[in-house]
Amino acid sequence: MTDTQTSPDTTAEKDAPPAVELPWADVQVEHHKMLRLAPLQADRNTGGRPLRFVEFGYAERNSKEHSLMRMAIKLPGQRVRKEQNHLDVWVDHTAKRVHFEPESGLQIEPMNRGIGRYLAAQGITWAKKRWPAYTVDGTDLNNKDALNEDTRLRRDHFLRVHGFDVVYADAQHLKGSVKEVSVGDLLGDWNSEKLQQVEILEAAQMLQQAEQNLAEQEVKLKKHEEKVSKYKREDAGLRFTITCLVAFAVFQAGLLIWIATHR
Repeated sequence: MTDTQTSPDTTAEKDAPPAVELPWADVQVEHHKMLRLAPLQADRNTGGRPLRFVEFGYAERNSKEHSLMRMAIKLPGQRVRKEQNHLDVWVDHTAKRVHFEPESGLQIEPMNRGIGRYLAAQGITWAKKRWPAYTVDGTDLNNKDALNEDTRLRRDHFLRVHGFDVVYADAQHLKGSVKEVSVGDLLGDWNSEKLQQVEILEAAQMLQQAEQNLAEQEVKLKKHEEKVSKYKREDAGLRFTITCLVAFAVFQAGLLIWIATHR
């Protein structure tokens, strides 16, 4: 979408309805879960994908007119831009409509780890259980995403796998949009091979197992160090023995030479 200027005589702006100010602007996530990003092969576009743990947080608000589910992803030891790693699902009960924010699109860091699909799945599942008959607003897609074919295909796959219908107004696939859809027709699934939820007991068990493995490795390392020390002592003894034998051989050879020359 682009901004266009209008003449002073134009009354479109005067006739346009005022923007509705939504509540809960300052709501922060309140509930937290741990997510495990599975180790995957390096991607040619996004680079390495090692094992990693991130925090998923969410908050829910409800009133007679609106409902909100606010979600965010926190990366330990890493800061992201303000527009990244968050998703809001807004519900208008008066109009029986649902829309997602930010309107510019979901921006995720790190990319290609399953986080975007997980966030969308949580929001869809939340709305689908409560208001399946509501309608999700259609929206225009960002033209910048269509400049790179891989990015456009990845975006379209993300939307379609959740049940959204992506259409284009041109053959170059630049002017794309998402059509309106019933909440009940959306799909709240994510790629569990890339991302898994980790419960508290599971996290404790993982830490316990890691500590046990570390202790076992320390025992093995100590045994190897003892073997190395033993080999070093044996090596030193062998070196001393060899040195003595060489010295004795030299002495014996010298003695034989002296005897042979003094007869």
